[in-house]
Amino acid sequence: MEYKISSFLENENYNFDKKEILNNLPEKYIEDAVNTITTWDNYKPTSIKNLDLLANNYSVKNIYYKDEGERFDLKSFKALGGAFAVDKVSKNNKEITVATATAGNHGRSVAWGAKRLGIKCKIFISENVSEERAEKMRKLNADVIRVKGNYEASLNECIKQSKENNWEIVQDVSWQNYKTTPQLIMAGYTLMVKEIKEQIDIEKITHVFLQAGVGGMAAAVIAGFAKFSKNIPKFIIVEPETADCVFQSIKNKKSTIVDIKKESLMGGMSCESVSTIAWEILKSSCNYCLTVSDEFIAPMIAMLNKKKISSEKIISGECGVPGVISLKGVLSNEKLKSSINLNSSSNVLLIGCEGLTDEVNYEKLLSKGIEKIS
Repeated sequence: MEYKISSFLENENYNFDKKEILNNLPEKYIEDAVNTITTWDNYKPTSIKNLDLLANNYSVKNIYYKDEGERFDLKSFKALGGAFAVDKVSKNNKEITVATATAGNHGRSVAWGAKRLGIKCKIFISENVSEERAEKMRKLNADVIRVKGNYEASLNECIKQSKENNWEIVQDVSWQNYKTTPQLIMAGYTLMVKEIKEQIDIEKITHVFLQAGVGGMAAAVIAGFAKFSKNIPKFIIVEPETADCVFQSIKNKKSTIVDIKKESLMGGMSCESVSTIAWEILKSSCNYCLTVSDEFIAPMIAMLNKKKISSEKIISGECGVPGVISLKGVLSNEKLKSSINLNSSSNVLLIGCEGLTDEVNYEKLLSKGIEKIS
């Protein structure tokens, strides 16, 4: 199967400015997140897997895969953000109720954080979120409210009901006059980079492929590099071809809302607009943007599971694989490979942002993928 990139764009406004990045995501929040989360029960760094077979096949020095499928019991990097923000927002007040909208993983993190502190939690989900994901949030004592429509509809309903009931919104996307909580969430995500620095030689990383929905994780990892690394690699943003809000924003040189006509299989990345804080970081610090098709999700899930990409078996969810897909697509295209300067000296970092977060969906995609690669 030939892996292809749907669209590719170089950022004409690239101008990496550490000071400006850390102005948008303050160092004090990053330091607080690192110091807080590393004291939690069961905290341990997630491992870095080597995608040695893919690297050897395309003559790349190293391809590192940060496996967030090992993150606490939530099996997603989102565990670092929402739960930390709940910790900060609650200020030890057991009487408050926290609320959020989610495609799944962020909501679990908020629910888990609320359960840890013994406070009430309301989670708003769209009609596209699986019942499997909803049930996992209910098991964390959250009240799950399903809203007709897409993610944006669930977010609007969350904001509306939270205002009416005086609930504290813990959202991973920012808007006008709503900035601090999303900054805290992103600060939690930067812990991944601190761990990476302690696991491999971060100063030798040449390329980082970053999935983006509203852009929170991508911007946080970039801020993490600004904080923890002297070396600045090339940052490549990866999105679904049907939900390319960062791509279009970079192309138009302004934050752009996209019209999602069909929801992507990459549910957590199917977002119509960029978070305002993320945009302030991404607009001048990412080097390239690209998009990929849903058709490669199931085959790549199977390739990782069946040790076709790495000597180790890797369990990765539908939002964990786009980085691998995009890297393979670029490596298969000499022109793109040359454009981003990928070669035998390259050390590539991928964020496997989720593992087995939805068993039913995973088994379905794995089965379909095995058929396609066999």
